[in-house]
Amino acid sequence: MSVNYKDFIHPTDEAARVQLEGMPGFQKVMEWYLGIGLERIVQGLYLASNIKLSPTQLPEIYNHLPPICEKFGIPEPEFYLTMNPVPNAWTTGNRNTFLVVTSGLVETMRPEELDAVLAHECGHIVCQHVLYHTIGQTLMSFATYLPIGRMLITPIIYALQFWSRRSEFSADRAASIYMGKDAAAHALIRLSGGPLSITGALNFEEYARQAADYDEHRQKFWNKLLQNLSILESSHPYMTVRVSELMKWADSEQFKNVQTRFRDAAVSFPCPTCGKIINDDQTYCIYCGRKLK
Repeated sequence: MSVNYKDFIHPTDEAARVQLEGMPGFQKVMEWYLGIGLERIVQGLYLASNIKLSPTQLPEIYNHLPPICEKFGIPEPEFYLTMNPVPNAWTTGNRNTFLVVTSGLVETMRPEELDAVLAHECGHIVCQHVLYHTIGQTLMSFATYLPIGRMLITPIIYALQFWSRRSEFSADRAASIYMGKDAAAHALIRLSGGPLSITGALNFEEYARQAADYDEHRQKFWNKLLQNLSILESSHPYMTVRVSELMKWADSEQFKNVQTRFRDAAVSFPCPTCGKIINDDQTYCIYCGRKLK
């Protein structure tokens, strides 16, 4: 039995997405974005200024991605490396999906932590986050140059960012399903402190206690209000919040059940005839009927 994203999506992710889609004007924003063709511009910029990874182009980085996509049953996104010392990764696009990692990320992470970051990004694809993330990034960029127009779209920007912060919890869960809770949590914590030369001896138990201290700190009304205001335009929650949410879920029966099913799930591959993604436990392609075994 394969794993559906609804098996692990964070409840606040789903609730915030329902609220977002019901906002007045959101459908118009969707139609505007899909109509202006920015995706082709983005693809051109990535091809022009970054390194497109492949089996013959920096395979030591590229080879991390295919097994993750295969296990999640998704087509491989175009995979790029960009020169940036800040460790980061993101996924953008709509009809075509682009996954980008920075040179700083590759230098900062151990191999298993890099896998966890890529599994996180694939989690965004599985959970169908990518289009809304891309719209949010686009609106934030446009708002910088169109201050008058910003007033009109600010409520939608805030709603998108509110949902985006919660979508990160779902993608963190995807990383923990694929790599286990320790590698997923370690990757997040590494992003807080920097490269292995500095954080190689990081005490992860101590950081978990720090996350618990922050949880307690933000329970007070005034502290919580100030923290919410400080992160209003951010697309990501604070790292301690993400680690705390991840560790809580990793102790649940839901996590154990989903991870077991994920490990036992059939591997996916494209049908040789129609190219649709199918599972290797199928005798016939469910799309074109080709006999597979």
